[in-house]
Amino acid sequence: MENKVIQDRLALLRKKMQEEGIDFYMMPTADFHNSEYVNDYFKVREYFCNFTGSNGTLVVWKDGAGLWTDGRYFIQAEAELEGTTVELFRMLQEGVPTIEEFLEQNMQQGQTLGFDGRVIAAMDGKKYEKVLEKKQIRIAYEKDLAESIWTDRPDFPAGKVTVLDEKIAGKSVEEKLTETREKMAKDGANALLLTKLDDLMWLFNIRGCDVECNPVAMSYAYITEESATLFIQQKALDAQVTEYLAAHRIEVKEYDTVVDFLKELPAGNAILVDNRYCSYTLYKTLQKNQKLVEGKNPTELLKAIKNPVELARMQEIFLKDSVAVTKFIYWLKTHVGKEKITEVTAADYLEQKRREIPEFLDLSFPTIAGYKSNAAMMHYEATPDNCATLEPEGMLLVDSGGQYLGGTTDVTRTIVLGPISEEIKKHYTMVAAAVMQLTHAHWLYGCTGRNLDILARQPIWDMDIDYQCGTGHGVGYILNVHEGPQNMRWRFTGGMVEAVFEDGMDITNEPGIYIQGSHGIRIENVMVAKNDVKNEYGQFMHFETLTWVPIDREAIDEKYLNDTQKKYLHEYQKTVYEKISPYLNEEEKEWLAKETRVK
Repeated sequence: MENKVIQDRLALLRKKMQEEGIDFYMMPTADFHNSEYVNDYFKVREYFCNFTGSNGTLVVWKDGAGLWTDGRYFIQAEAELEGTTVELFRMLQEGVPTIEEFLEQNMQQGQTLGFDGRVIAAMDGKKYEKVLEKKQIRIAYEKDLAESIWTDRPDFPAGKVTVLDEKIAGKSVEEKLTETREKMAKDGANALLLTKLDDLMWLFNIRGCDVECNPVAMSYAYITEESATLFIQQKALDAQVTEYLAAHRIEVKEYDTVVDFLKELPAGNAILVDNRYCSYTLYKTLQKNQKLVEGKNPTELLKAIKNPVELARMQEIFLKDSVAVTKFIYWLKTHVGKEKITEVTAADYLEQKRREIPEFLDLSFPTIAGYKSNAAMMHYEATPDNCATLEPEGMLLVDSGGQYLGGTTDVTRTIVLGPISEEIKKHYTMVAAAVMQLTHAHWLYGCTGRNLDILARQPIWDMDIDYQCGTGHGVGYILNVHEGPQNMRWRFTGGMVEAVFEDGMDITNEPGIYIQGSHGIRIENVMVAKNDVKNEYGQFMHFETLTWVPIDREAIDEKYLNDTQKKYLHEYQKTVYEKISPYLNEEEKEWLAKETRVK
């Protein structure tokens, strides 16, 4: 079936491209800061192709269009692109070209590649420059072609900014600036252009609301050895925030003056920029008369290692969040089939349980609640108009989290609602085994997620199955649910960062199995890396778990587990009961005792 709306929009875009002399036009999933999740204002790619996932790049040319996205979204993208004429390019699959390879193969000598340079990372813009220079391809990055076509575009975000109390943050702005400047100096820079939104919020101990579920404000900062300038929309600041920034000697300038400010800087500064988050436009602006020190934002690692105050509050919040999720599971199991529950109303009930927690601020991402085959789409999002009704059979996968004054949570459970097949039981049991194996990792300092990923993936690879995504990611502190530089994956492609696990870093543990058209299983906990024994061999490390939600007993068949896996699973379930049961009523407590096999 044709999607005439998208086809008409693409026709208007091609007309505009012709007027501007652009042969290929590129639209990523990004804002001016290369954020993973973006405000509706920036959803240009979605507007022109109908794909709603959080990762993907659309390329349009005279007689075609292609969308590149990763394995999390193949099923979803296939459905959403139907009838649009946009071809799906499945990233990292055999025979599928990268965007650079595609452009190199298909662009002709002297043609023009266009994109809005404010939403393309400098790293990517430089890559396209290099690949296309042989064909003398011109890059036009000064215009957003969507501007004249998307007439009912949402307003540019400018939500209210708040101050995060130092008692909650654990460190003052002055302490964070001192640490940042020390790292700048080690990199040989006398200034830092900071463009990553969650890093900015962390550094200045402020929070915003410009991106759904991500407490960030549109902003930039220019840090020198002596000064700190914050570029932010002043209409988003109330008197308290303005006074707070002034008290900490932070100069405030209007958000959209950053380019002019950079142009007027005296020549010859050594400015540290992180090309993953600095836009191509800002990079080209600085390149004209400054020395660029291209490296990682020093704030990224500082932010990732949680301080003692943050870790203590996270433990409290994760326990409260785990209680809410456990109560939700009990409600679901005792009400399914007795009243109408859909994927959407189930997610709403869970959100309500979280809202009862005094520290609750918001969800940390839109809840993923996928029933039966819908769960095979890793980032499936049901809507009131398009959702499944739950029955007392099969399973519901629920991936959810909350933003609290004291932490950001992320937890997934796949919940049995009724009879399931032997194959599904086996798959579920091995996913549980995978989670437990990674939970009990014991390693020497210096390991990264690439070293440890096999602990989770091995039980699943043993069945000749793989989940086409990473095993884990860092989680922010009252910030973005996805945080780097730490991550857990076996394959690192160009541009991906590999980080050594440090004491105090958190990481998710979320292996899964996704069988298209049948079922999806994911179990996810959050853990913190901690120092263990230190001896003549070095510093040993282990993980401490923050998430305490039962793993569904009905889906476990212990014949598939070895003795060690059984022991780990029993230990986890026993601890869940000990930690969660004091907060439950008698019926819930009795159910949890059976669920965790506690007598």
